[in-house]
Amino acid sequence: MSVLLTDIGMANAAATCAPAEVVFARGRMEPPGPGQVGAAFVTALRQLRGPNIGLYPVNYPADTQVDVGANDMSRRVQWLARNCPNTKIVLGGYSLGAAATDLVIAVPISAFTFNSPLPRGADQHIAAVALFGNGVNWAAPITALSSTYQNRTIDLCHSDDPICNPSSPYKWRAEWKDHLAPGYIKSGMVNQAAKFVAARL
Repeated sequence: MSVLLTDIGMANAAATCAPAEVVFARGRMEPPGPGQVGAAFVTALRQLRGPNIGLYPVNYPADTQVDVGANDMSRRVQWLARNCPNTKIVLGGYSLGAAATDLVIAVPISAFTFNSPLPRGADQHIAAVALFGNGVNWAAPITALSSTYQNRTIDLCHSDDPICNPSSPYKWRAEWKDHLAPGYIKSGMVNQAAKFVAARL
């Protein structure tokens, strides 16, 4: 009887697993949810690969606490790997959310207050990574810092976005508009990322 119940439980869990799930971290000060860029990205991806693409908006305050976002994203990946091993995971983030994603994929051990690093083998469940307005580019492209995900990552910077395109601080006020979510959506970069990811699902 216990074996039967276990089988039923596993079957029910499998039935609720999406073929792919986007785990997306919104930008700084956006309200809870995937944010403007995340919502547009998932919509574009569903248009390419069907409406059954799942979405998990990373649960964090989106103020300055990158580590909180990274911990939640990592824990969601680990949960999916255990409970939905056939689900292809897509990580994504915009602005501060991109920084949280960087921490998950570039740091293999605990650092700062990020204390939920991905365990060995978890990367095999991650099909693609999509980043927008990623501040790590001031140091180096994330693809250079995270060779494991190099061929699975698209890291987009809109025009003169000062967050991801190193620029003089004196130009930030004039160029700040290029960092805002509508710029990434209207420029076609969200659709570009969706096509990149769709090809890897």
